Formats: sequence, C-alpha cells, structure tokens
Amino acid sequence: MTIKIALVQLRVVDSKEKNLKNAIDLIRIAKKEKDANVVVLPECFNAPYTADSLRDVAEEIPSGETCRALSNAARDFGVHVVGGSIVESFSGRLYNTCTVWGPEGDLVATYRKVHLCDSSLSGKMTVAETKLFTAGSKYATFTVGETRIGLGICWDMRFAEFATAYRTMGCDLLIYPAVCDVPTGEQHWELLAKARALDNQTFVAFCSPARDTHAKLIPYGHSLVVDPWGRVIQRATEFQEIVVADLVLKELSDVRRRIPVFEQKRTDLYELKVDCTA
Repeated sequence: MTIKIALVQLRVVDSKEKNLKNAIDLIRIAKKEKDANVVVLPECFNAPYTADSLRDVAEEIPSGETCRALSNAARDFGVHVVGGSIVESFSGRLYNTCTVWGPEGDLVATYRKVHLCDSSLSGKMTVAETKLFTAGSKYATFTVGETRIGLGICWDMRFAEFATAYRTMGCDLLIYPAVCDVPTGEQHWELLAKARALDNQTFVAFCSPARDTHAKLIPYGHSLVVDPWGRVIQRATEFQEIVVADLVLKELSDVRRRIPVFEQKRTDLYELKVDCTA
C-alpha cells in the first residue's frame, strides 16, 4: 500500500475568512489535481501567530467555523484532512488543537498540543504558549487503510520519547503541523525530522506555513517528508505551495528487518511505559 500525502504550505494572512478560503482551495487542488489521500495543513493556519490574533479566532470543536469548513472539504473531496491546528475554546480554556476529518466529513481524531513552547532560539519570544494555552495530556492516532498515524504539533517534535511512544503504539507515520521561526528552522527543522524518523523507523511529515517576512513570527517554511531511513523525500521552498510524497509502506518492514533496533532494546535497563488513556 502507498499513502500519498500532501503538505499544504499556505500563506497565513490577517483574515480568518481568507485563510479558510485559501485552505479549502488548496485542499481541493491537493486531492483533485495531485490525487493525495491525506492532506495536511500547518499549525494555527487560520490566523497570524500572535497572542491577540489567536485569541480572536478561538472556537469550539466540532461546532466552530473552521471545523465546519474542514469537515465539508473532507467530505466534498473525499479525502482525509489533517487540519493543522486551531485555537480550541473549551470550558474557559484555550488549547492548540489538531483535528482530523475523514472522507465522510466525520471527526476521526482530536489532538491537543502536549508540549507548550516558551522558548525562541532567536532570543525573541513571540507567543508564550503556557500563558495562552492549556497543555493537552493525551496521544491521538487515526488510521488510513491499515496504516496508523500519530499526531504532534510543533514543539512536540523535540521530545524523542513522545515519538517513540507512538511507534510503540504501532504508528508508521508521524505528522507534525508546525510554526517554526527562521533561525530555529535553519538549525533544527530538518535535523529533528530526520532524527524522529530514523530513531523510530517511521515516515515523518512536518507542515509549516509559507514564509511571510512581514509577520511578527516569520515562518521558516520548507515543509518536508522524511522516510524511515532518515532521507528527505520531499521538501518545499519557503513560498506557498503544495508538496506531495508517495509513502511506500513496504519500506517500513525492510528497514526494520535490516536494522532491528526495536528488537534489541535493553528493557532490563530501560523501558518506555505508554499510557494511551492518560
């Protein structure tokens, strides 16, 4: 089996309505013209990444405007849509939340960002996430055919144990919608994607917004897909575009047979205990 994944690296503007229209248009192109069966949007794709803008677009899941638009797009185009992330309003709290919509328009997964970022390599903090968001506390997976897919958001990519927990659950693909600034991206973006893929012998996809040099936080861009050998098989530029990669799933069994590190772990010395219900 092959999964054709499309990373939609859209340019975020200061209009929720325009961002949603752009996202739906690009989802349509990814499915109708590029024949993707999984389409991924970036983190916080419906508003600029500033505290005020993010608060302004907060909505409930699944009844909010963005959720309805993504549900309709998934159903109309018959595709799985990984809705990047949006700001979820729930019981007086805000969460940075990824929703996944099935080809029938149904909500098949919801993931609240677990690791919140209060750091900036450039020395300039744009959003102190712990002051804005409440951290999630659960893993989230969904399946396409027989392939189990694990979800993270941006800063989650830095935590190796988190990715390995997903591999322990049987995931073969890890998807991280993300907003990464340029200084951080230049040093760590590709390195982190390769590390998570190589460590866990999975496919890994990072999806960024397009670069906007006028934004308070300038996104790095360069959305990419890495295979279980740690090789970049698709990479975007910094501009708005759709990148598509064919994930040849038989490569998973090949790399795991030839480099059987998960069978060689010393569980007498160390063990990752995963509570999927936490």
